[in-house]
Amino acid sequence: MQGTKRRVVYVFAYEAIAIAICSVSFSALTGKSLFHASALSMAASGIAVAWNFIFNMAFERWESRQTVKGRSFKRRAAHAVGFEIGLIFLLVPLIAWWLEVSLWQALIMDLGLALFFLCYTFVFNWVFDHLFGLPASATGNPTPG
Repeated sequence: MQGTKRRVVYVFAYEAIAIAICSVSFSALTGKSLFHASALSMAASGIAVAWNFIFNMAFERWESRQTVKGRSFKRRAAHAVGFEIGLIFLLVPLIAWWLEVSLWQALIMDLGLALFFLCYTFVFNWVFDHLFGLPASATGNPTPG
């Protein structure tokens, strides 16, 4: 599976599994109903997907104006940190309000989410590639789309 179809399946599966895990976790940590926690997880997922699109567009615009081209470790680290900081500013107030917890508690939860997603993304990508094969870009045969 390659191209747009691969990306759509990837995002749908990634977000669906993440929403399920986060819903159960939020519910267990706060004592809120699974329905209540699921609504937060779905909202956070939507925000993360939208922020990813906006942040990457802005980052790539900035990157295109740099004299040094390519993606060094430093540039990749700046990208990851910038994305996560922005997501923290977007999600912490939502988590605090929705779960009726303090901003500090929401920040701790969000930092836990960031750690979870670091591990989850690694494992998900490995399993996804095992099930569906590597993308063409990783095999040296890039395809459009």
